Amino acid sequence: MNGLYIVFKVAESDYAISAEQVLQLESFSGVTAVPGTLPHVTGIVQVRGRIVPVVDLRLLFGEPPTEAALDTRIIVVELGERTVGLRVDSSREVLKLASEQFHATPSVVSDRSRGFVRGVARVGPRLLMLLNLAKVLGEEELHDDSDHILDDGSARRRALPG
Repeated sequence: MNGLYIVFKVAESDYAISAEQVLQLESFSGVTAVPGTLPHVTGIVQVRGRIVPVVDLRLLFGEPPTEAALDTRIIVVELGERTVGLRVDSSREVLKLASEQFHATPSVVSDRSRGFVRGVARVGPRLLMLLNLAKVLGEEELHDDSDHILDDGSARRRALPG
């Protein structure tokens, strides 16, 4: 669990995702809507010649939508063969986090967050929720290569099938 993490904000909460899963950060300049998609898939964008679907984390997390602001970002992430843009309210921070900063997500939080949060990191007085990218992208069964935080704060790695 040691490593660099991209920190971002959705609504009033701080989240983190492993920098290893992030391809790039982009300023948000709008999306092209695609009819018939899920409500939280707000459209597609072109990034370095690739067409990438965009998931608005506010909508996915049950927050009200907001207009794009100067700080609105698209975090382009990759999980296996899938590349997706995550629309977030802001992202301007990269932190190096150590294993001892990670803690298990309290069960009431993990139950209410629908599994989107896989752990919590303490950074001074701040708490950063670690995003479960496989759950956010709906591919947890296919790509569950994430570390899982145990109640004692340690991590275990789940073996990939096959």
